[in-house]
Amino acid sequence: MKNRVFVVAALACLVFAGWALWSGGILDGPVAREVRASSVYAAPGVPLDEAAAERVVGNRRLVVVFLDRDADLRDTCHDVGRAAAGTVVVLLSPGDDDWDVYGCAQLPGDDDENFGKAFVAETVLPRGIDQFLDRPLDAVKVIAVNYDLLVKAGTVPDGARVISPSLPRYLAAAAALAAVVVGAAVLYGAARRVGRRAAARQESRLGAADDRSRLRAAAAELAQRIIDLDGRPGSRKLALDYSALLADVAARDTADDAALTARVEALNDRARRLTARSRLPGADRARTRDGSRRRARRR
Repeated sequence: MKNRVFVVAALACLVFAGWALWSGGILDGPVAREVRASSVYAAPGVPLDEAAAERVVGNRRLVVVFLDRDADLRDTCHDVGRAAAGTVVVLLSPGDDDWDVYGCAQLPGDDDENFGKAFVAETVLPRGIDQFLDRPLDAVKVIAVNYDLLVKAGTVPDGARVISPSLPRYLAAAAALAAVVVGAAVLYGAARRVGRRAAARQESRLGAADDRSRLRAAAAELAQRIIDLDGRPGSRKLALDYSALLADVAARDTADDAALTARVEALNDRARRLTARSRLPGADRARTRDGSRRRARRR
């Protein structure tokens, strides 16, 4: 259950991170990347003071892009569509005697109910700029004046452009990715700890089973030796010690298996010594004489 919750949370974080990166412009081209937070773009080699042009445009919903000669203006319009949403984009590139112009209105509903207004804005904004082919800053001033006229006419909506910086979105994406990585690391570490504990418990159980097997084998060997030593000197004391050991075995804790096995081995050693002693020459005769004397006393 916990793994399922983590997987769902990780997927949600990844989706959020992907959205943040996409909306922050991770896939933007160079033009879109700049106009996302700026109102003016000038390709290298265009003699434009971009700072001055920015001041001219101000906070209007207007973006002016100067590209190189013979640049693909239509493709650039598609590229800046998301970065300059809610504005009117004017794309310019120098021609032989005038500016090559491509209108790129990104106003809400420009493909539906506001299509006519977008078309008018794209047509009116570049009027009068051709005489400033060598002075792009003056061309920006003319476009700004035309924009104000369109606002007064109600062709384009009034209001300031809202620029959303990409950095917070990148930070949000980084935080989401970090959450996934950290969560995966924590889950991996927890799984390793659980695995180590399970392995330790398994090893402990296997060790306990081995101890019990050795204890049973040693006890069976001892019982057989006591049977073989029946009636011989020292066998009675050995049998009594074995009985006491059996009581301890019956009440044993798993942790005592090794200690009990050691006690059984010690009794086995005593039994082996008794067995060896009983096999010495004269041991059987002495046993017989002792038995005869005990029978004579009973009579």
